[in-house]
Amino acid sequence: MTPLLDVRNLRVAFGGKEVVHGIDFQVAAGEKLALVGESGSGKTVTALSLLRLVQNAELGGVATFHGQGGDARDLLSLPEQQLRGIRGKEIAMIFQEPMTALNALYPVGDQVAEVLELHEGLSKREAHAAAVKLLAETGIPEPGRRALSFPHQLSGGQRQRAMIAMALACKPRLLLADEPTTALDVTVRAQILALLAGLQAKHGMAVLLITHDLNLVRHFADRVAVMENGHIVEHGPVRTVFDAPQHPYTRKLIDSRPERDVVPAQGQGGDAVLQAKGLRVTYPVPMPGLRGWFSKGAFVAVQGADLAIAQGQTLGVVGESGSGKSTLALAALGLLRHEGTLGIAGKAWTGNGAADRALRRVMQVVFQDPFSSLSPRMTVEQIVGEGLKVHEPALDTAARRVRSLAALNDVGLTEAQFPSLLDRYPHEFSGGQRQRIAIARALIVNPRLLVLDEPTSALDVTIQKQVLSLLQRLQRERGLSYLLITHDVEVIRAMAHEVIVMKDGAILEAGHVDQVLDAPRHPYTRQLVASALIQS
Repeated sequence: MTPLLDVRNLRVAFGGKEVVHGIDFQVAAGEKLALVGESGSGKTVTALSLLRLVQNAELGGVATFHGQGGDARDLLSLPEQQLRGIRGKEIAMIFQEPMTALNALYPVGDQVAEVLELHEGLSKREAHAAAVKLLAETGIPEPGRRALSFPHQLSGGQRQRAMIAMALACKPRLLLADEPTTALDVTVRAQILALLAGLQAKHGMAVLLITHDLNLVRHFADRVAVMENGHIVEHGPVRTVFDAPQHPYTRKLIDSRPERDVVPAQGQGGDAVLQAKGLRVTYPVPMPGLRGWFSKGAFVAVQGADLAIAQGQTLGVVGESGSGKSTLALAALGLLRHEGTLGIAGKAWTGNGAADRALRRVMQVVFQDPFSSLSPRMTVEQIVGEGLKVHEPALDTAARRVRSLAALNDVGLTEAQFPSLLDRYPHEFSGGQRQRIAIARALIVNPRLLVLDEPTSALDVTIQKQVLSLLQRLQRERGLSYLLITHDVEVIRAMAHEVIVMKDGAILEAGHVDQVLDAPRHPYTRQLVASALIQS
């Protein structure tokens, strides 16, 4: 059978340096092929190169596409004008981050309609009506109203659905889906996965899925091709590759699920490092109509939360985006005004910077994205040693350097691996290495409690496992307590002693991690666990 897309000897280079090294793959009509690998493996560059969307890329090889009418065309050598007729009409793409891929200045309905006006020749009225119908087909509630909404007014799942509606507007023969669920919560991820599968079957289109999520591949794709350093190292039917992987790199990816390696907490509830009773956080919001001129309403982000974290214990907080997890963490860090009682090592936040300085040392934070949480203008020495300047100002430069190197060594970064380590900048390190630097920055002041805000969600599966293993080791060696904020049930299962489940600012269920995840009582908890099992 003639494949819909036949890629032969594809090479991609930048400035003469080759990053994709002569790969071959085919996609049949109606087939779902997954291209998997870690960040930097070349999978996204491969997909974007098919539509020549990578700036300054030097392309080689042949990518034969059999489009409408069965005409065979080489996508890599087509004139730009002819390729524009294919982009969006015969080959569409779903990008990884809908917030940046959608135009913030236009309603989502207009952006979907634009595709229909350009490729189908519809009038504005006809295109808008078709756009509303497409939004409804992707499961967006009140599609007529949502078509008039701007991207920032939609949730992450709704933005991704709008992106899918735009991609499917012209019923393409091939859909390129670049990490379509990475930034989504576990329940929304399952919904998007089911939506894509249903639409693919309904329209009979082929899908080239770009991802590092092996669970997504297992439940969605027909065949899989594994990429490492710009080479396809293994390919075949999904079940064959997953059940009997032949290449060491494939086996490494499959074996990268988080593993539980924690010891019982040292302390008891009475000597909690963090304890909260009736913790409540509200935000002022404008009132509708004339009342908004004279008064403000209140949005309750956290509703009377009770929690405690003992020495050496990990409390996991799990829930969807908007559930109140991060607000709870910010309140615990003393960064938001709150009601109720909140104690850190037996003391309360005062709101006075100088008075609270001692508590800042007790409680440190590791943020979600190591790419944005480290200043690109500061060296590693400045980043890691900054806390010492605040909490131990008497130390001289030489002493700070010694402490900084020791903290970096504790997280697995040494000068033997990275000569002139302290003089380097964040862009000289990988994502996992940057997260280790962020952890070193938090550890250098010897805190008792770390707030971990989605510490691995931006990392590949292999790097995620390494960072979780590092955090487990540090907890055993130092007796650290963790407040772990995540939407990943598997990370909670691997790391937490106790877990609380949040939705709409309220704690719906709390208890030991095995009790809550293995025998959930609340329907929402059961939904979270079921969604995680679907993708495991």
